[in-house]
Amino acid sequence: MHRIVIVGGGAGGLELATRLGRKLGRRGKAQIELIDANTTHLWKPLLHEVATGALDSGIDELNYLAHGRRHGFHFQLGRMRHLDREQKEVVLAAIKDEQGDVLVPERRIGYDTLVIAIGSITNDFGTPGAQEHCFFLDNRRQAERFHQTLLREFLRANAGSAEPAGLDIGIVGAGATGVELSAELYNTAEVLVSYGEEKLNPGNLRVHLIEAGERILPALPPRLSASAKRELENLGVTVHTQTLVTEVSEQGFHTKDGQIIPARMRVWAAGVRAQGFLTNLGLETNRANQLVVNASLQTNDPAIFAMGDCACVLQDGKPVPPRAQAAHQQASHLYLALQAQLKQQPLPTFTYRDKGSLVSLSRYSTVGSLMGNLTKGSMMIEGRLARIVYVSLYRLHQIALHGYWHTLLLSLVGHINKVIRPRLKLH
Repeated sequence: MHRIVIVGGGAGGLELATRLGRKLGRRGKAQIELIDANTTHLWKPLLHEVATGALDSGIDELNYLAHGRRHGFHFQLGRMRHLDREQKEVVLAAIKDEQGDVLVPERRIGYDTLVIAIGSITNDFGTPGAQEHCFFLDNRRQAERFHQTLLREFLRANAGSAEPAGLDIGIVGAGATGVELSAELYNTAEVLVSYGEEKLNPGNLRVHLIEAGERILPALPPRLSASAKRELENLGVTVHTQTLVTEVSEQGFHTKDGQIIPARMRVWAAGVRAQGFLTNLGLETNRANQLVVNASLQTNDPAIFAMGDCACVLQDGKPVPPRAQAAHQQASHLYLALQAQLKQQPLPTFTYRDKGSLVSLSRYSTVGSLMGNLTKGSMMIEGRLARIVYVSLYRLHQIALHGYWHTLLLSLVGHINKVIRPRLKLH
């Protein structure tokens, strides 16, 4: 059978594998394989909630192996290291345990059609000290590491006899991740106070949100950006705009104008880039290491497609933005394109439709714009309506993976957990 291999089980890659598995894998029309370096999937826009404890990843994550069994595709655990285009094989690095012993040796996975969907990682722009002194939120492990450190800081503050001096947390990057994380930190502090951890409260939690641009949330209209800024400042966040970080140390962030923004915990959430090994595959890449693809999401190798944050596709002369909605739309496109390729039919053209942006400020507020370029303008929404739409985006992702009835049950379980479980993951 024709072998379709998808590398990367993020939002787009997993949706594509699921739909192709149902359509082709179950019917024996093609063999669908999904490769990922992790055993489970968690929707990336939720990582800031994992970092603050608002979400328990152990409950919301999806197991690739079990999901593949249900939906007609095979799962291979491994990290892509290289690509042998002549032999049409993906080279996977050896899997080692914590002591460095090899559990699974290097493997080669053959393909007839390959889809690379490995997502992106945070771009620190080579800033000195960023890698050594900052947390990144690119995956579940990094988010959980931040969560454990945050809990230790609250434990340290509440265990002492004297009142704590406070906790400074600095976040570089005022896009969706940085803004949402800032708000969730104050929600975490409020919940911990309600549980008796009263010494470190929202009043002595100091969050610094640092942005090199003129305003936060540049993807949103200026009015909503200003509204979000006011909401954050009301919570206690200090917003630094037009502030360029030139170095990171244990003391905090050093800025271009010679100031030091103090931060005991430091997060880098500014900019994205694709992984560096993509530049060594013999495929065309851009300055951000993304694979350059044509209007059908095909690389300069006709057997290889790319999608999501690791791909650069131009539309009206501009690159499609690295967003979850773009990955979802590209998965839908490739679902049709790969079937057309099997039938030796012309490949369809991908068209990105901007449906707007939404940003959650924890339980305090939600802001965003809907419809994007589908209308002559955008419909700006805030408050409860925006929150309902924001939550529905995750439900749509679940529907793409599980179907309506399974998603309805997951939603019901989520509501039950809110009643019987703590409001915050405390371990």
